[in-house]
Amino acid sequence: MSKVLVFGHKNPDTDAITSAIAYAYLLSEQGVEAEPVALGEANEETAYALDQFGYEAPRVVITVADETDIVALVDHNEAQQSVDDRDKVSIHSVVDHHRIANFETADPIFYLARPFGCTQTILYGLFQEAGIDIPEKLAGLMLSAIISDTLLLKSPTTTDRDKEVAAKLAELAGVNLDDYGIALLKSGTNVDNKDAEEIVDGDAKSFDMGDYKVRIGQINVVDIDDVLNRKDEMLEKMQGLSIDNGYDTFLLIVTNILTNDSEGLVVGKEELLPYVGQAFDAEVNDSQLPMPGVVSRKKQVVPVLTAKIEG
Repeated sequence: MSKVLVFGHKNPDTDAITSAIAYAYLLSEQGVEAEPVALGEANEETAYALDQFGYEAPRVVITVADETDIVALVDHNEAQQSVDDRDKVSIHSVVDHHRIANFETADPIFYLARPFGCTQTILYGLFQEAGIDIPEKLAGLMLSAIISDTLLLKSPTTTDRDKEVAAKLAELAGVNLDDYGIALLKSGTNVDNKDAEEIVDGDAKSFDMGDYKVRIGQINVVDIDDVLNRKDEMLEKMQGLSIDNGYDTFLLIVTNILTNDSEGLVVGKEELLPYVGQAFDAEVNDSQLPMPGVVSRKKQVVPVLTAKIEG
């Protein structure tokens, strides 16, 4: 068998990159030759976590079939979120915590999905089952992903298992969960040095909803006005990306990590805008949408928006 390349989704976040590192380590310890790679550069938050625990960012790949015939997926499964030539390789395994869509294989595979707040919570269980110890520095990376995905265990995606695993990883890593968590989240909130595309598309994912292609991005900040003051710039970039890539609707969720509230910016086909508003019991007014209490794209946005558009 060729070396297994392990990677998360495009526009990788902290979970996508660190889960690739953790799963590749686990596979290697089990005798499988594996290498973590990434489908994009590490963002500021992820870079902070990697630096804190002494890891280099995985190398970035655009395609994989030119160097292997088998891959493992973490933190995603949908084809449009994955490597472009995924159809040219076999899938060794999947470890994920998202909905399952646009996914099929020719042969049975190992597929582990759990409704947890983070992929690393699932991977922690795999380490336990295999009887493989988690090194101190790797524990720090795994903890970083849980903090990031659950907004320091405050997101509605957070489960009791996430809380339990986060506490154990913090102990293994030798860090204070709250102190490190706040520092990590704040490391990724500065938008002053980001251009419009980095803000609207840096963490964006595409979803097929009925006959429509919907792009949903999210940016975490400590002051929503840091983005809204550049609203026209954001909308122009979202329109351009939609035209270039065939998105029917583009929603940017601007989330205040201190108040756990969000504001949405929306562009797209006129017939879809009412559905976007209705999904959140609000109206899209001047391309803006109030989203109080919304912090999770996975749990609070994708399911309700899919239901409205497909309903």
